[in-house]
Amino acid sequence: MNKLLLAGLLALAVPGAQAIDFGSILNKAIDTGRQLQDANHEFTQDEEIALGDGLAAGFLGAAPLRKDAELQRYVNRVGKWLALHSARADLPWTFGVVDTETVNAFAMPGGTVLITYGLVRRLNSESELAGALAHEIAHVVKKHQLQAIQSDKNSQAWAELGKGLASDAIARRGNDPVGLKNWGANAGVELLKNGVFLRPLDRSMEYEADKLGVVIAARSGYDPYGLVAVLEMLAQTKSDGSGLSVLDTHPAPADRLAELEPFMPAVEREVSHPQQVEARFRKIVGAP
Repeated sequence: MNKLLLAGLLALAVPGAQAIDFGSILNKAIDTGRQLQDANHEFTQDEEIALGDGLAAGFLGAAPLRKDAELQRYVNRVGKWLALHSARADLPWTFGVVDTETVNAFAMPGGTVLITYGLVRRLNSESELAGALAHEIAHVVKKHQLQAIQSDKNSQAWAELGKGLASDAIARRGNDPVGLKNWGANAGVELLKNGVFLRPLDRSMEYEADKLGVVIAARSGYDPYGLVAVLEMLAQTKSDGSGLSVLDTHPAPADRLAELEPFMPAVEREVSHPQQVEARFRKIVGAP
């Protein structure tokens, strides 16, 4: 899984034997830089995916995937099943477990979701895993990360990034006529380095992701109360002091539970035989 995911994130397109139109490449690179300077720039799906790939590569450079092929396949399978029941099933969804004891999960624009081993091993069933992953899928569906990156408080950093990447893209496009992979990798690293991507999302976005997450889980056949159980577990968990815990980057679990409570009965009625799948989860992950 490690090699496959990294290959998918970092592979560069190799041009064929046909002549490369360097004039077009130059113009596209300049145009990309100009567009990035606009905080209201509307991302194409390809740009969103490329940016997400770059962010994921940056994360994996700091905290690699856990070396457990069975666990990686399992989480990827559950995540992709959930994503199929979302409004953006066409994205190239990829899920992985990061080898850190920090308790958190991260969704990248374009469909890459990373969950920490520290969170996975504290869960009790596949429905809880589904709830945690569905919350992150919901962020991607609603493009919350892109909105946060382009928000007023981040617009200056975004503009500066765009200026620098215009010349950088020109120099790097010889082996990548499209240029998006190089652009995405560099943009992702810069956004991580500047701390823009790691800032907490707006509370309303987190509440929206919780609600849409339980809907996605229910549509996929899971018990929608899986996410509720995760939040109850988090309410009993202390931050590790790293600043990267879900407790540092999300609203308090009690507040999230209060927002979800009136919403849950309607979702519950839509699921006739919800799955917990505890045995399969414990076979692969182990007892918490």
